[in-house]
Amino acid sequence: MKIGNKIFDGGTHVMAIINLTPDSFYEQSRATQADLLKRVEKAIADGAEVIDIGGQSTRPGHIPVDEEQEWKRLSQPIKAIKNNFDIPLSVDTYYPQVANKALEYGADMINDIWGLQYDSDGEMARIIAKYNAAVCIMQNQNAISIDSRLWEDIYNFLQRSINIADKAGIDKDKIILDGGIGFGKNKEQNHTVVNNYGNLHKFGYPLLLGTSRKSMFGGEVKDRLNPTLETTRKAVRQNVLFVRVHDVKENCEAIRQESLAMEKI
Repeated sequence: MKIGNKIFDGGTHVMAIINLTPDSFYEQSRATQADLLKRVEKAIADGAEVIDIGGQSTRPGHIPVDEEQEWKRLSQPIKAIKNNFDIPLSVDTYYPQVANKALEYGADMINDIWGLQYDSDGEMARIIAKYNAAVCIMQNQNAISIDSRLWEDIYNFLQRSINIADKAGIDKDKIILDGGIGFGKNKEQNHTVVNNYGNLHKFGYPLLLGTSRKSMFGGEVKDRLNPTLETTRKAVRQNVLFVRVHDVKENCEAIRQESLAMEKI
């Protein structure tokens, strides 16, 4: 897979989460304009190979912000990161016009939690194709699946998204799929999907797993690092290309250790 000027082929890599919001569920992931560059520098030093920034929280119960407010939070950080670091930059947005501006400012990837389906006419996909950018297509839905339909719902959504991407002309080597942990699934379903994440290889695209400190682990957010690391180890075992995480150094070490263990088998 190609993101920006970097090619990722095999192994499991780390995408670092940096939130430009006042209400993201994990307070330690929130960056300000003042400390943004130090946060990015540290993430890279700790092993991140892609930076993912977002201008609005998507935690349960969040209050959505409009395109204008989201772009206000993103515009200067995109410029600052691209001017100071040679690392692919992903922007987390489902608004087509925010994506358009982000890509115009130099972003390399759009991380769309609605899998190109938030707008009904394919505008997001056409914008990504226009800039020859990469895209993370995440599975999502408004209601929780019935258990017997869990995988069918996931597969149907992702197939629709892939069809939209194909119709718009997005390069196949610039698409990665995300099973949408924490979106349209209950706690047990989230664990089922993580444990069987390799099922998503059926589409022939690389995979991204995003479980970092999510509520599926229960307890307090501050206590969810260890279960996050266990899902990262599962990602390695299932040939997942990226994990999207808050704690870069710890997840990189988990990947290293699991990869070494697999080599010995």
